[in-house]
Amino acid sequence: MMPDRILLPRLRRPRWWALLTLGLALGFTAVITTRLPTLAMWPIAAGWLWLAHARRWGTASGDSLPGLRWPWSLLPLTLWGIYVYLADSFGKVDLGAVFFHLQAGIGEHGGGERLAAAVLYTLAMLPILAAFTWLVRTDARWARRERLLAVLLLIGNPLLLGLGQRGAALVTEDGAWLDRRYVPPVIRETPAKPPNLLVLYLESLERTYADRERFGDAYAPLAELGQRGVVFEGVRQLDNTGWTMAGMIASQCGTPLMPAGLLHDSQFEPLERVVPGVNCLGDLLAAQGYHLTYLGGASTRFAGKGRFYTGHGFDRVRGRETLAPRLEDPDYLNSWGLYDDSLYDFTLEEIRRREAEGGPWGVLALSLGTHPPAGYPAQACRRHQGEHDGVDILYSVECSAWLVKQLVERLEAEGLLANTLVVIASDHLTMRVSAWEDLIAGPRANTLMLLHNDLVPRRLRREATTMDVLPTVLEAMGFRLDHHRAGLGVSLLANEPTLVERYGLEPLNARLKEETALQRRLWEGLDLPRPEPASATPDQPDSGAASR
Repeated sequence: MMPDRILLPRLRRPRWWALLTLGLALGFTAVITTRLPTLAMWPIAAGWLWLAHARRWGTASGDSLPGLRWPWSLLPLTLWGIYVYLADSFGKVDLGAVFFHLQAGIGEHGGGERLAAAVLYTLAMLPILAAFTWLVRTDARWARRERLLAVLLLIGNPLLLGLGQRGAALVTEDGAWLDRRYVPPVIRETPAKPPNLLVLYLESLERTYADRERFGDAYAPLAELGQRGVVFEGVRQLDNTGWTMAGMIASQCGTPLMPAGLLHDSQFEPLERVVPGVNCLGDLLAAQGYHLTYLGGASTRFAGKGRFYTGHGFDRVRGRETLAPRLEDPDYLNSWGLYDDSLYDFTLEEIRRREAEGGPWGVLALSLGTHPPAGYPAQACRRHQGEHDGVDILYSVECSAWLVKQLVERLEAEGLLANTLVVIASDHLTMRVSAWEDLIAGPRANTLMLLHNDLVPRRLRREATTMDVLPTVLEAMGFRLDHHRAGLGVSLLANEPTLVERYGLEPLNARLKEETALQRRLWEGLDLPRPEPASATPDQPDSGAASR
């Protein structure tokens, strides 16, 4: 009983509760913002408590205190709390993504889970700020050095560091390095019989999952498909291409997505147009007589997807607004929108319709099944995978890969891929998920494979980025480009070196931080408003839409 009599009174003192709170916050921050394993939080917190005990932090000393005051570090600590929340949610904090979504519009998003996490983070910050305030008001040593700590916290915050780097780009000596290497995409020759195009974007389903030693058979259905086509290894992620809209623009326009920033005149209004200054895949194919469709499970109003596609050659743009009312079961929806099995039913239906209309067509579908943090696996997967525990991303990866394989096989069985190039690609690398520590244990790469259109099955190892997808797809379709280039991309089917092979990924990221000319090119003409077309609203369904 003696140890309890000694220990319990100490635990009742505010000193140890305050120090324990700060120690746990320090350990959690270290784990989230580095590659340390989760269990490292506890020895870090223990080390903090040992140091606090050795230095007698939080005990009254003979020095006089400056009186009750609010610490200068409360604001810097709050900013660190925001950064840790973003890092915990997304893995890598991308300020470009934050700025773009604020300008493009974040209405009708499906991130309810992260909003709940934001509330929990806010509540967790209150005892942390209270504990630090108590420490500064109790220990004169901390009170004297606290202003210096506030400065260090501000300087060391990656959020503010990123803002500073972006501000430095405004006065850089060379803000046009990437723009000088940009090649406006131009089709010089067309094939005698242009093939149709089916693009299946798989949300966050990166090729890294193909490593069976780390992830088992989660990627196996895609690996089986890849044996019948051209599989590209080494497709890396450049900065400003790491979220859905940025990944799609990189692969369709051959450029990273640099937010409009101050180039957008109406700072508090959503963007009317998305990258109007460059031609993208849709513009090029529409000029060749293609009829183009975009299908997505989420709202087309989120992050400007609808405005991007209608502004770049797509005549049918369908998302949650128009597809959800056509579901046989109107309640079969997740927080973002349609499950992948429903989306692929509509994709099959749309391809049948395009085939009946005649002429070359292009259909692009964007899945939701592997959206972080745990994915949204479809009911169809439960029959052969069992129930999802609500956490395991590998369950969702296997489900999404299986559904893609099923879709391709259904299309082949109906003869709908006879003259069609099929592109299967991840939109970007995944953000923080249950398998995060395994994912970041080695090099990561995006999924990219091409099927059909008389391509010889093989695996190509190229150091590339998603910007190289545009010229690769065009040349796989039989179109000829100048020097195999389009935008900042180089065809991976040619022998020309990519920008990554020529300069390296990190030097390109460094150049991107300084770039201003390419940003102006992307958003040239932004002041010309373009209203949301009727085709993207739920009030104007297809005349031929059928219930699922």
